[in-house]
Amino acid sequence: MQMIDAEQVNRSLNFPTLIEALATGFAQNFGMPRRQVYALSPDPDCHDGFAVLPAWNQEVVGVKAFTYFPENSAHHLPTLFSKILLFSRAHGQPLAMIDGTSVTYWRTAAVSALAARYLARPESITLLLLGTGNLAKPLIAAHVHEHAIMHIWVWGRNEAKAQSLIAELALLYPEISFLFAKELNACVQQADIIVSATGSAAPLVLGEYVRPGTHIDLLGNHSQDRRECDTLCVERSTVFVDYRENVLNEAGELLIPIAEGRFQAEAIRADLSQLCNDASVRRSHRDEITLFKSVGTALSDLIAAHVVYKENMQENKIEERLMPTSNKGDN
Repeated sequence: MQMIDAEQVNRSLNFPTLIEALATGFAQNFGMPRRQVYALSPDPDCHDGFAVLPAWNQEVVGVKAFTYFPENSAHHLPTLFSKILLFSRAHGQPLAMIDGTSVTYWRTAAVSALAARYLARPESITLLLLGTGNLAKPLIAAHVHEHAIMHIWVWGRNEAKAQSLIAELALLYPEISFLFAKELNACVQQADIIVSATGSAAPLVLGEYVRPGTHIDLLGNHSQDRRECDTLCVERSTVFVDYRENVLNEAGELLIPIAEGRFQAEAIRADLSQLCNDASVRRSHRDEITLFKSVGTALSDLIAAHVVYKENMQENKIEERLMPTSNKGDN
């Protein structure tokens, strides 16, 4: 069984390959029970958690397990640790244990860009990114692959951190104009694509400022009582999700409007599997506002981890062929 760390994951993946693998994988048959999240303490002030996310397709069976310890920063440790186990679908033998944290960044950005392929207008050239964390650079890389983006605004609560990120991005993509989104609502009014990856408890994307034809991607919140957009934004949009069962169990962006009686779960037009399979459920006209809510899926973890596994198998075969053969007299 291979042990694959974050460095090997990052070396193995690229967005053109991963996005296509996700498009193919979500269009095929798969199994994906609802993920299970467990509180590790009865103390309401302790938010330590453990989660298990299983999935399988015709080639592999996998499970991602992760721990969430929000107080770890006080101990100079990451708040999240994650591993993905892969098994052969044919005979069940274990294949690999793969770093899940790095896979999560890659697959989250790739799913965001894949949804935009189907839901954003093809001529989209302006993008607003909310959030300056670990997902920021992967999200930009994935969306730049899918659309001919020319102008990007970056918003973050810490302007200095956002400006530092902008300086890095400007070096990576000299053909793109990067600016800090000082007036967030004004940038919302101008963006073709809005991608939000924040930990905000209160809405940042307000429906009154979203212009017709905009595509909105919300992926930073996984809590029932928090949301990155307001109810009006949901009401004005055609709503899509990565996986209904998880979203309707976790995402305040939809659960709060449902509780208010201003949105119904049945109004969700399609999930990612349907988007990949059926062109008729995608964007229907130029002025349609599309909203994609993602909380992450075990299947996207499985597909990305399988790409990593296959790339490492190929790399190992190449290294074996390049190794010199021993002479008979060698000890």
